[in-house]
Amino acid sequence: MKKKKSLWIKADAGDWDERKLRITTGLESGADFVLVNEDDTAKVRELGNIKVAAFVREGSSDADVFVVGKHSEGDGTNPLPSDFSGSRDINLALQLKDKGIKTAGYVVIQDKQYEEFAAELGRICDYIIIVGTDWKVIPLENLIAGLQEMDVEIIAGVTNAEETRLTLETMEHGSEGVLLDTDDLSEIKRSVKAVEQTGIEETQLNTATITKVRQVGMGDRVCVDTCSLMRVGEGMLVGSQSNGLFLVHSESEDSPYVAARPFRVNAGAVHAYVKIGEKTQYLSELSAGDEVLVVNSEGEQWPAIVGRVKIEKRPMILVEAKVGDAVIKTILQNAETIKLVGNDGKPISVAVLKEGDEVLAYYEDTARHFGMKVDETIIEK
Repeated sequence: MKKKKSLWIKADAGDWDERKLRITTGLESGADFVLVNEDDTAKVRELGNIKVAAFVREGSSDADVFVVGKHSEGDGTNPLPSDFSGSRDINLALQLKDKGIKTAGYVVIQDKQYEEFAAELGRICDYIIIVGTDWKVIPLENLIAGLQEMDVEIIAGVTNAEETRLTLETMEHGSEGVLLDTDDLSEIKRSVKAVEQTGIEETQLNTATITKVRQVGMGDRVCVDTCSLMRVGEGMLVGSQSNGLFLVHSESEDSPYVAARPFRVNAGAVHAYVKIGEKTQYLSELSAGDEVLVVNSEGEQWPAIVGRVKIEKRPMILVEAKVGDAVIKTILQNAETIKLVGNDGKPISVAVLKEGDEVLAYYEDTARHFGMKVDETIIEK
């Protein structure tokens, strides 16, 4: 899985009510940072739990990240020194770093000299925030290339969700995050969604042909209740082998027996693995607050937070299938509401599942040890 991208909300201009509206919308939407003036840091803390980046003059704030550059060389209103070593911003950033303070440089890219200045600040700071004027993509590409060996995250200024997607995908790698400057509250929500979708790779799903369906008696099964609502075609990757996982459908469909519970995946027996990124984890180890992957029939995936895990004794059913020449297995609760996802993307109940049916699964020709890929032979039957 790619490293998660971050979304910052710019809230340093206008009156407090305007700034507050941006901040609270960012909080409600799941933004990672707000960028404010240092005098607003305490007010932001009162609104909710979010990381605060604050413009500082002398480093007298309790923000999580101190930002240099506003009302100085970096914001484009004051000329740059001919020798960057004489820069107030660079010298302040060095002083903050010497104190062990997380720092960010803020630069409005006016021309090539400002781009070079941003690169110099980026060699010092933990973050470099760049805001484009007429040209946005080319300076970003240059900075990504020039700072790729440095331990710095590039945060690029954007004004909407479309720019967010473009910025995060520039040169495949993209920036590590975006700074969103907008009063359109809907655009904040759309941009958060764009960040979530950009930060996670798709899973390559395979067609698995059912070879056996057999009742196996009673066992302990795990229901994973998430803090998200899933739709038809969405579920989790679960299986008895860590490298062969079935797409187990969410309980997002109504049935004659029970109302839909679209937050739930009745995932299978306690021993089974569930995919949680590039790793797997035993279903029995999950607990509230953990993060799992929700996957749809197209292989698109995104994280969901576990709200509750229910383990109960239920009648179980063994499901075996072949992906190419490989045999994969899982054990699920034997009930009409338990479903896999067919090759057509539609849910199919285990109550009617039979030999020859085609379902979606994830298979990799690689073993895993403690949930991580390893290059060794492991036999799981």
